[in-house]
Amino acid sequence: MTMLRVHTQSLQGQQWLRRYWGHRPQLACILGFTETGLIPGISAAGASPADRRTTAIADAEFLYYGPQAQPTYPLPPLVSGVSPAWVTHALIAAQRIPLQLFDSGLPVPPPVPHINLGGRPAQCLTTGQALPLATVQTLFLQGKRWGQRLARQSSGSYVVLGECVVGGTTTALALLLGLGIPAGNRVNSSHPTCNHDQKHQVVAQGLDHWRKQVSGTDPIDPLKLVAAIGDPMQVVAAAMALTASCYGGVLLAGGAQMLAVYALARAIAAYHHLRWYPGRIMVGTTRWVIEDGTSDAVGLAQLVGDAALISTQLSFQTSRYPQLRCYEQGFVKEGMAAGGSAIAATLYQNWDQAQLLHCIEALLGRVSDG
Repeated sequence: MTMLRVHTQSLQGQQWLRRYWGHRPQLACILGFTETGLIPGISAAGASPADRRTTAIADAEFLYYGPQAQPTYPLPPLVSGVSPAWVTHALIAAQRIPLQLFDSGLPVPPPVPHINLGGRPAQCLTTGQALPLATVQTLFLQGKRWGQRLARQSSGSYVVLGECVVGGTTTALALLLGLGIPAGNRVNSSHPTCNHDQKHQVVAQGLDHWRKQVSGTDPIDPLKLVAAIGDPMQVVAAAMALTASCYGGVLLAGGAQMLAVYALARAIAAYHHLRWYPGRIMVGTTRWVIEDGTSDAVGLAQLVGDAALISTQLSFQTSRYPQLRCYEQGFVKEGMAAGGSAIAATLYQNWDQAQLLHCIEALLGRVSDG
């Protein structure tokens, strides 16, 4: 498994990889929105705040259909590079990995078959009132129900849980700090150099508002923390992971956002006394996240505790397309389960670097070379 590397909890990670070698998973991608993503400069997942409002919707359309002559929502221009949806669509289409899309709270419904979980977009986390608690509780119950359903559908395999939330690494930082994990300067971003100072200023404002509303010394319900400074994807993914782990394997596909989801799942299980199997849950990402010198995903995983972090060694260094080579310069790095899909492609059909790159370039070539 030279294409896969285990960075933390080595024994647990290696056992998980051996257990699911040769298995075809299914992918569930959870789409959400936070007005945090509209702050100028907070994210590179869309060149302007207006672009970022529909990034998740456009990514979902592309992930489902692939390149179209006239998409309802064209992929927004990025600062550099191309959407990670290109990577994910190419790999899951080639390997026929089943896909389900979930709307946890988008400004408008995506123009593709999807499941509406009854959520809503989050206000900017600086308000300290990102989501109504009732909405978070509804999303948690929906996530639990669908986690069980997805796991049973997987029948002995595993579920890949992906996400698309512009500004999500900032809400991830807020969630991690709110849970007491010293995540400062460790989360990644879609920028080549992480905008830590900006993230910390935004998060500090939101946490300050939240703490003024909290009284007493009793433990805080993690669902209330999400309602204060989180985004709708986080609680859905945590709930899905908790219940799916009772039936089979789970791959949380992402970097800092999914490490935050893992920390949230653990906190919810402890507070609400829920049964789960953390040893069945992996966090899987790209080597671009791992090798980002302006963040520290491995150190963050160690701070989260028993989170097993694995990565695909997929490289675009030799790609003939400059849009892909931008990943090697630190742009984009991850999203839409790109890392998880590459991990799944290696696990399922033992694809190596050449096969992964050929598959992704073939899709890009249909448009770029046409």
